[in-house]
Amino acid sequence: MEIELAVIDLAGTTVADDGLVEAAFTEAVSQLGFGPTSDRFPALLAEVRRTMGASKIGVFRSLLGDRAKAQQANLAFERAYAGMIADGLCRPLPGAEATFLSLRQRGVKIALTTGFAPATRHALMARLGWVEQVDLSLSPADAGRGRPYPDLVLTALLRLAASDVRSVVTIGDTVNDILAGHAAGAGVVLGVLTGAHDGPTLDGAGPDAVLPDIGGLTPFLDRLGLTTPNQR
Repeated sequence: MEIELAVIDLAGTTVADDGLVEAAFTEAVSQLGFGPTSDRFPALLAEVRRTMGASKIGVFRSLLGDRAKAQQANLAFERAYAGMIADGLCRPLPGAEATFLSLRQRGVKIALTTGFAPATRHALMARLGWVEQVDLSLSPADAGRGRPYPDLVLTALLRLAASDVRSVVTIGDTVNDILAGHAAGAGVVLGVLTGAHDGPTLDGAGPDAVLPDIGGLTPFLDRLGLTTPNQR
């Protein structure tokens, strides 16, 4: 089997989260009166942790049950996270940039995916200097639906002209990343232990493997004996 495309998550997989998503969420719900002193806050935070990797606007719709409040909360979340980006609080995880280089040397195309809005995603990638290091980046707004649906993976497949979904490897730090890879029919679906969900939680979603970090991606493909376009 040949791997032509790697669909890779951002926050928690290639970018250190360091609690930034939860901090931005807390800021967002606080503006609606559901902050840390609210009776609802523990349940809201637990649900956010459970649904990490999903579309942020979708999560707010589910949590708040009101479209207008969800839009308000999502805008507050994006503003808070954008402020953290501007303050330089986001950093690449070890091995991320080396993995991008290794994949591109092998002829594997790279799509970075996220539950953030496009503007936040672009600001994050620009801050890290990654815009030119990958072939494509996608948010749910670019694809239709966020994870756990397959839309992000399949949109990357179509835009980057991979020949077969079985030539795609997906990797992410959440159950939703794994479910999206399976829903799309990706040839290899991997979890990684640098983000939101722990090993047992990820294993429960049925990945092909759970790696310690993103730096293990290309060595894992080598161990499987998978070829890439430049190894034909």
